[in-house]
Amino acid sequence: MKAAMKPRQATGQKHKQADATAMLSVRIQPRASRNGIVLREGGGLKIRLTAPPVDGAANEALIRFLADTLSVPRSQVEIVTGHTSRDKIVRVAGIGQEEAEEVLNQAGE
Repeated sequence: MKAAMKPRQATGQKHKQADATAMLSVRIQPRASRNGIVLREGGGLKIRLTAPPVDGAANEALIRFLADTLSVPRSQVEIVTGHTSRDKIVRVAGIGQEEAEEVLNQAGE
């Protein structure tokens, strides 16, 4: 005999879509006093990182920071362009563009 299924209750959290992808244009500031997001006047994002720009440390810190902030696994965050530049394009799988921008804007100073 099948058990009756309970309807799902809304948890207030948005469900992430597996096929959703966000592309983010960010400017990083390595060797900052603390990690954080600064909203730029043109609507862009500036991300402060405590890591130095040596041996990929700042890139790894950026991936870790975005994964934690957006609540996605680090394996879903990839730097597409700008590996040696302060200006980068980052692809984040598992979260939509609008949701990613909303979360980052709320986390910004």
